[in-house]
Amino acid sequence: MKIGSAFFIALRYLLGRAHEGGRYLRGAAAGIALSLIPIVVTLIVADGMIRGITDRYLELGTGHLQIYSYQSIRQPEEVLPRIEELPGIKGAWPELNGLGVLLGPDGSKGATIRAIEKSFWDDEGSRKYLRILSGEAKPETDRDVLLGEELARSIGAEAGSTVRIMTIRASTAGRTIPRVTPFTVRGIISSGYRELDSLWCIMTLEAGRQLLADSGGAHITVKIDDPYNGAESMVNSLYEILDMGYGVYSWKTLQRSQYSSYESTRQLLLFIMTLIVLVAAVNVSSATSMLAIERQRDIAVFKASGARPSLTSGIFLWGAFLTGLVGSVFGITAGLVLGCSVNGIIRALETVLSFFSGIFHAGPVTILDSSYYLETIPIIVNWNAIFLIAFFTILSSILASWFPAHRAGKLKPIEILRKY
Repeated sequence: MKIGSAFFIALRYLLGRAHEGGRYLRGAAAGIALSLIPIVVTLIVADGMIRGITDRYLELGTGHLQIYSYQSIRQPEEVLPRIEELPGIKGAWPELNGLGVLLGPDGSKGATIRAIEKSFWDDEGSRKYLRILSGEAKPETDRDVLLGEELARSIGAEAGSTVRIMTIRASTAGRTIPRVTPFTVRGIISSGYRELDSLWCIMTLEAGRQLLADSGGAHITVKIDDPYNGAESMVNSLYEILDMGYGVYSWKTLQRSQYSSYESTRQLLLFIMTLIVLVAAVNVSSATSMLAIERQRDIAVFKASGARPSLTSGIFLWGAFLTGLVGSVFGITAGLVLGCSVNGIIRALETVLSFFSGIFHAGPVTILDSSYYLETIPIIVNWNAIFLIAFFTILSSILASWFPAHRAGKLKPIEILRKY
């Protein structure tokens, strides 16, 4: 008996009638498919959430790189021409950051003050993720500010409102005293991730230099062509053209703790889902054992016809392979369909649950709270991980079935035929 024959016999068992043993393999394949659906959906959702949040931090928050001057902190523009001439640089903008208290019509709240060149908001990445809820997209004068949605809501500010910003300045005697400066709210903005822009108060660079002259931290925000793969190499390139008094940090360094936390959560979820796949693979072993018992007469005929034990075992190993393959194809396909439709599914569930909640006079149901998650989950399909999951599933099915297949190959045809 040749290997090709073993393959087609295994295929017949899988596709054959239920009483011929096919029900065992098909049941195991269905179990594998059901176990793969949640792991694929989890992978798509986790990658989408991590990438969506990270992209917003990169394009609207930290930038791809940050350059700090330890000598001329207040005037970083002197190195801008050298930075912008470097291949792979999309843009570089001086920025000041500081803390202040915003006083609005309905209250006050601490805020992160960002003073940056207005052209930053014209960048392609900034335009992609920044939503203008009301007013305009960027401050036009040195007395205009943009407020994050949650910050504006908490102090009762709207586009056109006047707010006061309280900061700290040093007196001539060296003491720190508060300074209160009025500003006009030019626009209310959102990045789609409330945790990112809940404290945002954005103004022009010149306004920031006046307001944060004694407390602000200055740096240059840089964007490059490939932040995910080229950030570290660009750091080295910038060090080559800058003087010794500059420090260059990639976004991976600036967000190391947060990104590591996201990645750890993702790995933990995938590990838990992997355990489900391993349980399904054990079911393939059980199905192979039942198939071997069911088809003992066939085994006796094969071995009486001269089939070697290895080829007889190969029939059941091929069966395990086909079971894992079929289960992987159907499970991954279903997972991809559900994962790519996750936003629509969530909205539909929220609508249905809110309907029933309204019957009992309760509030609307929110599955993904935008205070902690993105309003819309980006769809990211990691094909390398998908193929790795399929390979792992098929390999687990084969390994789990090796012992019952090996035992079937060692059966003696005479003892089997005596029973029949």
